Amino acid sequence: MQIAERTVASFHYTLTDDAGKVIDSSAGAQPLAYLHGAGNIVPGLEKALEGRSAGDKFDVVVSPEEGYGTPNEMLIQVVPREAFQGVDELEVGMQFQAQTPQGAISVVIAKIEDGMVTVDGNHPLAGQNLNFAIEVVDVREASVEEVLHGHVHGAGGHHH
Repeated sequence: MQIAERTVASFHYTLTDDAGKVIDSSAGAQPLAYLHGAGNIVPGLEKALEGRSAGDKFDVVVSPEEGYGTPNEMLIQVVPREAFQGVDELEVGMQFQAQTPQGAISVVIAKIEDGMVTVDGNHPLAGQNLNFAIEVVDVREASVEEVLHGHVHGAGGHHH
């Protein structure tokens, strides 16, 4: 069976940056299972998996536009240190939830200087190529419930 709309695909992956540094991997763990066509993984990887079958091994480079996007300057803000009431020590790399008119977003402290804190709400991999080594492990038809819910249930997926 080939990966197509309304199929559940399970695959092992290793994700590296352009320098070859491993960012994430399923090695030694369960393969990642997703519902194809439901937007559960980055668009470029989903496109590269279309038509593949169990046993297929391949490499794919996903551009920022097809991955986590390009950095959005509007998601970078400089706020006074006082905005972090109740937090004694701030360090670059710390993550927080920020409230916006559109709801909560995750932000990371990018810089601390002269009592001002630069926070970045972009995805940490925004602007980067995503280099995937993929091995498709299994492809099956999605259940009606999975299609209706928009995600995989059971092994490797969501449990209700």
